[in-house]
Amino acid sequence: MLSVLRARPAARAAVIAAYVLLAGWTRVLFSSAPQAAAPVLVIGGVALAVTAIGWGPARLGLGTSHLALRVVGGCALAVALLLPAATRASAAPLLPLSLALPAVVVSIGEEVAFRGALYAALEDLGGARLAIVGSTALWTASHALSHPPEFLLAVAAAGLLLAIWRWACNDLVAPIIGHVIADLAL
Repeated sequence: MLSVLRARPAARAAVIAAYVLLAGWTRVLFSSAPQAAAPVLVIGGVALAVTAIGWGPARLGLGTSHLALRVVGGCALAVALLLPAATRASAAPLLPLSLALPAVVVSIGEEVAFRGALYAALEDLGGARLAIVGSTALWTASHALSHPPEFLLAVAAAGLLLAIWRWACNDLVAPIIGHVIADLAL
């Protein structure tokens, strides 16, 4: 099965796209059960990270060169992601402490899935433009069940920013750091 997907970029991209949407939507649907939020976030994050199987770290943007710059870039991305929330009068952190570790796991899983494996599969299929637009569109669609419609434009903007960073720097470390910090702060 994996060899068939490696030989057919369109099939590989379609399978990964369907999988990340299904995993994201399933996580949202199951997290509404009482006492389920933390375990569902962890399981959902791990399920999304599974998309990295078969991709080399460098292809996912997880190289170790210039790591200090990647960390600084991640902090800068976090600031950019948090600016809209900082302008609200009620911009106090809302994440309960019990969900901090699960939020980290799901943030990492989402980045590995959307800006890692899905981005790479779409880039193989149609280049950087398809990877940026496609990963952003699927990222936004995956959040459609968990966010109110008026918030989806902000979700899309965040996804676009992270995808452009992935393309411009061939880096997934900074988007992971930025996403983790932003999720912990919101």
